[in-house]
Amino acid sequence: MTDDVFSPLEIRETTIRNRFAMSPMCQYSVDDRDGLATDWHRVHLGSRAVGGAGVVLTEATAVEKRGRITPEDLGIWSDAHRDALAPVVEFVDSHGGTPGIQLAHAGRKASKTRPWDGGEPLQPDEGGWETVAPSAVPYPYDDEPPATAKLEADEIADVVESFRAGARRAREAGFEIAEVHAAHGYLLHEFLSPVTNRRDDAYGGSFRNRTRIVREITEAVREEMGADRPVFVRISATDWLDDRASWDIEQSVRLADDLSDAGADLIDVSSGGINPDQAIESVGPNYQLRFAERIRNESDADVNVGTVGGITTAQQADAIIRNDRADLAIVGRKFLDDPYFPLHAARELGREDAVDVPVQYQRGF
Repeated sequence: MTDDVFSPLEIRETTIRNRFAMSPMCQYSVDDRDGLATDWHRVHLGSRAVGGAGVVLTEATAVEKRGRITPEDLGIWSDAHRDALAPVVEFVDSHGGTPGIQLAHAGRKASKTRPWDGGEPLQPDEGGWETVAPSAVPYPYDDEPPATAKLEADEIADVVESFRAGARRAREAGFEIAEVHAAHGYLLHEFLSPVTNRRDDAYGGSFRNRTRIVREITEAVREEMGADRPVFVRISATDWLDDRASWDIEQSVRLADDLSDAGADLIDVSSGGINPDQAIESVGPNYQLRFAERIRNESDADVNVGTVGGITTAQQADAIIRNDRADLAIVGRKFLDDPYFPLHAARELGREDAVDVPVQYQRGF
């Protein structure tokens, strides 16, 4: 039978109940700037599990304090962060969702104010901090960015170990999936792209060197998650900078093969974020799906692919899976608009048999 959006997806020893995944979306809602999960995160993530999502992914969760985008971001750099996330994981799991965490480091795009506070660079005297990157080139903000330091080789090893420790704590907290964030212009994407990686050592220059840290981190996360639980990697398939040497879909296909060898089970395909000069051709329904399809069709590896971007209707998500264009429909803003998107999709598609509406809500369905 042809899979549809309500078909389970089995990866290693994890069975995801359907092909809807909630994309990581920053909430910027930590209290006291300590990185600890709050009731907001429990309600936000738990509601999507109640609403029928197959995978519920946290926002970008910093593996180091300096790796936060804003001071209000989630973190997992200590056992206290693990313990604060554990009740969230338990709630998501108890309502049938597969809990996942996105492990992240913001690199040169760290130390900002929240979007509703302007999204501006935050200086050290304002509570910000010095950022780090492959090369000492700050993100080109209109306003003066905080200082950006080049990571030395021993510091790169420390970053890899921070991701490893984050994965270990994630598993201890009960997460079934760990996703490595290597997209959207943050630290790992900064290593991948020639736009931001100007190194001439083992972590710069050639494709093999620029991708080294992502391979090393994927291997470390795989080791910590064990052989039974899935590892995802989110990438930007293109920088959308065709007029200069940059990261593109051809390199992304090649990277997918290497990441599969490193232990990745699914490539979460997004795009952009490395430079404000990016020229996205169009933003609309499925605007990034073509990149996921190319990785799916051209990669030599037997790796699952997820697509994100402009997925807003039940029919659209279902068609992606039915037509074998991707394995997972990763939904962002629609889940902010409708926490119960999969439950409503089941009704629209005549697949009420495929979902379990919580007994507390059945009279509404």
